[in-house]
Amino acid sequence: MQDNEIGTLVWHDLTVPNADEVRDFYTSVIGWKVNPVDMGGYQDYSMQTPGTGKDVAGVCHARGPNADMPAQWMLYFKVVDIEAAVNAVTANGGKLITDMKGFGGESKYAVIQDPAGAVCAIYQKG
Repeated sequence: MQDNEIGTLVWHDLTVPNADEVRDFYTSVIGWKVNPVDMGGYQDYSMQTPGTGKDVAGVCHARGPNADMPAQWMLYFKVVDIEAAVNAVTANGGKLITDMKGFGGESKYAVIQDPAGAVCAIYQKG
């Protein structure tokens, strides 16, 4: 994930049952290169721009920690305090789609739904 300012879009990924097929689709359509990410028994993929090798998106299997993720391009927005943000979701008419999850040390995220039904994720860097 990128380390941008609070409130900015810091990452996006797609979680689907058939990540290998979808990975190949985006390499053909967009021209991304594939960087495999070991998930302990299977691989998800960080997709990279062909010229720079910069990680720009993820294509993930809907299993393990991603088993409950919806099959859509997920946007991750950076927040200051993930616990406060999660509380604000429900207090303001939204709902949690996933529990808060940890990754990469102390970083955390949760998938949320706003009152209109739109889904995104909130993220706090550890």
